[in-house]
Amino acid sequence: MTDTTRPGASERPPVRTASPRRFLMCRPSHFGVSYSINPWMHPEKPVDGERALAQWTRLRDLYRELGHTVEEIDPLPGLPDMVFAANGATVIDGKVLGARFRHAERTAEGPAYLSWFRDQGYSELLWPEHINEGEGDYLLVGRRLLAGTGFRTDPRSHAEAQEFFGVPVTGLTLVNPEFYHLDTALAVLSDDEVMYYPAAFTPGSRAVLRELFPDAILATDEDAAVFGLNALSDGRHVLLPESATHLIGELRRHGFEPIGVDLTELLKAGGSVKCCTLELRGH
Repeated sequence: MTDTTRPGASERPPVRTASPRRFLMCRPSHFGVSYSINPWMHPEKPVDGERALAQWTRLRDLYRELGHTVEEIDPLPGLPDMVFAANGATVIDGKVLGARFRHAERTAEGPAYLSWFRDQGYSELLWPEHINEGEGDYLLVGRRLLAGTGFRTDPRSHAEAQEFFGVPVTGLTLVNPEFYHLDTALAVLSDDEVMYYPAAFTPGSRAVLRELFPDAILATDEDAAVFGLNALSDGRHVLLPESATHLIGELRRHGFEPIGVDLTELLKAGGSVKCCTLELRGH
């Protein structure tokens, strides 16, 4: 089985340019695994809170060292998963689609994040009618929104997002509970490039991805097992779990500069680089 596409031997990879981004993050002050809503979560296993904070802080500092702006939302007691800021909303052109969580344990996060945006002066905000879990299942590629469903986000929310943002939405269905959000199975690399794990998707969704991104980097089972696709790219640098060694090599061959990070404590709750990072576009 071919597990990747790559530039030909005589081809040089394109020159990559980073673009400055604005991110929202949430310090893991109350992080822990006290319940289980995905296969990664095992409340009986201990979590090292100090180590989780140190790992998260290193990720935040890396963003700033790369020239990006990082804003922070105050963590709230009783919301251990609030650290996963990507789930808190979707922001495109300064418009904010709030998150409505499927599991009761996380429902209070949606209003908390929407309140932060209101306090920051965002004026176009929408509290959704249907369940969606923010950038966990909504990933913008150029001017197309890839929209996951299958475990968390209600497929009816896809039409809601398209109407609100005014960009085309392409639905993709996930089939493996270990990859319960789109951002665990697919990462956006540039305005027209992605990397993804084919086995996480239905046959129809795999066909759509092949049609849209014929030159995509394909992750191996080993990449997926260490959450290698829960990554973030600024167009040049790609931050991803350091143990995703195959993806790191493929990214280099495609002209990107991969930066491996260690977020193994946060992975105990089923999150990594992208889960911790919500992009603020256009405000």
